[in-house]
Amino acid sequence: MAMKQFVSLLVAILSAPAAFAQSAGWQKTWDDTLAAAKTESKVVIMGSPDPVMRKEIVPKFKERFGITLEFIAGSSGPLAERVRLERSSGIYSVDVFMSGVGTTFYTLYADKMLDPLKPLLVHPEVTDGSKWKRGKPWFVDLEGQYVLQLFSQVDSLLFINTNFVKPEEMLAATDLLNPKWKGRIATQDPLGSGSGGDTAVHFLTQMGPDFVRQLYVDQKPVKAQDRRQLIDWLARGSYPICLTCKVETASDLQKEGFNIVEVFDLGGMKNRITSSPFLLTLANKAPHSNAARVFVNWMAGKEALEIYSRGNLTATLRIDVYESFLYPRIIPRPGTAYFESADPDWIMSGRKEATEKMRAVLKAQ
Repeated sequence: MAMKQFVSLLVAILSAPAAFAQSAGWQKTWDDTLAAAKTESKVVIMGSPDPVMRKEIVPKFKERFGITLEFIAGSSGPLAERVRLERSSGIYSVDVFMSGVGTTFYTLYADKMLDPLKPLLVHPEVTDGSKWKRGKPWFVDLEGQYVLQLFSQVDSLLFINTNFVKPEEMLAATDLLNPKWKGRIATQDPLGSGSGGDTAVHFLTQMGPDFVRQLYVDQKPVKAQDRRQLIDWLARGSYPICLTCKVETASDLQKEGFNIVEVFDLGGMKNRITSSPFLLTLANKAPHSNAARVFVNWMAGKEALEIYSRGNLTATLRIDVYESFLYPRIIPRPGTAYFESADPDWIMSGRKEATEKMRAVLKAQ
C-alpha cells in the first residue's frame, strides 16, 4: 500500500468514532426538536404573496412533519411595520421571515428583530458543505449568522412583447429612452420597496442619475404594484416593455403563444446576481421555536428548494437541486463579472446610499 493511501485510511479510521458521535448527536437533537415542534403544532411564516408557497410548500410541510404552516402574505414594507407595532405591544407572533433584501436588512436586521439562524441548522443535508455551490450555507450578513441566502441567479433586465418591440430595438440601455417608448413602459413604483426600487437603483448604479430621471420621469412609465396587472399589460401590448415582470408568469404566457421575450443584455449595463425570491431569517422571541427550527432546516434542504426552483424558475445555491428545467441564462457563469446585489458591503452601505440618491432624483421632478 502506498504511503498516501495508508495515511488516508488511517485518518478515516481515527475520525470514524467522532463522525459517528456527531451523527448520533444530530439525530437526537433532530428527534427532540421534531417532537417538541409537534407539541407546538404550528409555525408562522411571513413573506411576500407566492403561489408556490401557498399551493406547494404549505401542504408539503404539513404532510412531511405533521405541523401546520401558517403563512402571512403581503407587501414586505407594511408587513414589517405590522410586526414592529405588534412588538411595541409585547406581541410576538412570527417565527420566520422570507423577505427581500431591503426589508430583511433595513428593517428586520437593522431593528434587531432577528436571532442568529446559523445555530439552528443541524440536519446533515443542510450543514454538509459539499451540498452547496459556495462550500457551505451562505450567510450574507456581516456576522455570518442571521441572513441565509438560498438562491442565486442572473436577473434579466426587462421583458418585451416582440409584437410591438423588436429585439433589435432593445440592444442598449439607452434604447429605453427612445421617444417611441414614451408612455409604453410599465414598472412597479421605483419609490417603493421591492423590485420597483431595486430595478431603479440598478439603473442608477450602471447608467447614472440623469438616465434614471429620463427613464422614470421623461418617459412617463405607468406604475402598478400588482404584477398580474403588469404581465397582463405586457401580453396585451398596452405597455409592451415591462421593467419588473416575473419570469414564472411570463413563462406561462410564452407557453400559451404570447411573444414575450426576457432581455438579459443591454449595452452599458452589467447583469445582477439576485437572491430572489427571498432571504431566510429567524424572528427573535419566536413563539414556536422548535417548529421554526424544523422549518428552516427543511426549507434549506433539497426537497423544499427544488419545489421553489421549479415553481419560480429560480436557481438555488444547492448543488443537488436539478437545473435542467431552468433557462441557462439565469444560472451564473463562472468567470463572468456580475453585479452582486446580495453582497453585504453593498447592502449595508452602497445600496442604501444609491437608493436615497435615486429617490432624491425622482422626488425632485
